[in-house]
Amino acid sequence: MRSLFLLTSSIFALLGASSIYAAVPTTTTLATLDSETAELSRIHAIVVAHQGEIIHEYHQGGPGVASPANIKSLSKTVLAAITGAAIEANIVESTDQPMVELFGEHLPNGTEPQVSDITVAHLLAQQAGLERTSGSNYGAWVASENWVTDAMTRPFVDEPGGQMLYSTGTSHLLSAALTHASGETTHALAQRLLGNPLNINIRPWLRDPQGIYFGGNDMQLSPRALIEVGELYRNDGVVNGERVLPEGWVEASWQPRGTSRWTGDGYGYGWFITQLAGEDVYYGRGYGGQALYVIPEREMTVVITSDPNPPSPGGQFQQQLNRLVEGLLSANEQ
Repeated sequence: MRSLFLLTSSIFALLGASSIYAAVPTTTTLATLDSETAELSRIHAIVVAHQGEIIHEYHQGGPGVASPANIKSLSKTVLAAITGAAIEANIVESTDQPMVELFGEHLPNGTEPQVSDITVAHLLAQQAGLERTSGSNYGAWVASENWVTDAMTRPFVDEPGGQMLYSTGTSHLLSAALTHASGETTHALAQRLLGNPLNINIRPWLRDPQGIYFGGNDMQLSPRALIEVGELYRNDGVVNGERVLPEGWVEASWQPRGTSRWTGDGYGYGWFITQLAGEDVYYGRGYGGQALYVIPEREMTVVITSDPNPPSPGGQFQQQLNRLVEGLLSANEQ
């Protein structure tokens, strides 16, 4: 018995504790995941990757795992990746660069002087300080003649860099800033800087009345493509030996800079931060049940897509998605 203990201890020491936690989910674990997913009819698909390989796919409605799906506000996570890639490509200097420098001569008239204090970091972390365009303000905002002007000329309700104010208008300002700084559309940047290195196709999506691609909503990516985005972050911004995101970008993105008033989870550069089954988990989410999870210690990435159409299933639905992932991780501990 002692010899067996010593042998086991030696193997444990050689492999490291993390490799045990990174064990591939069992067939039973994945079958349980499928049965629990089937009880949530709104879910369309779930894809699980381990150590960079897709090990499980389940599809029960809507677009298939290889077909583009409307990922709603999960687009904010992808937009953050595009921004990081733009910094690596020297289109944007850094997250400390003021937004007004990227807009240049395209800055709308009628903005308050405090707009000059808004940085790229503030846009990424939803800390612009401007009145929100989401929630009850969303309908009027998207009905406006100029989404950028409407979002940027709203009153300040906090200082730039203050509390997290979740607002799709803030993300749209980031899309406009990238467009004006690069001279390319956000879609062209997305495909060139992110899609091409990851070998994924990013379709064109909705534009505002001035032709700026919607920043933070309505992007179209397949579950398999989203796995690649998650894996890019899990691998510290490098794919096939090529650095796509700046060194240190992932660590900075997963640093809490604000807190969601609805869930209490931290929020970094386009990513929510929480713990599930005792593990640090980083996730992006969108209306109706779109979600991308990265669990670094388990070497896992999980994507869930769902029906994006109203009515909303409510905030509790996100907690149900979290429990699916938590069950996957808890079972994998056994």
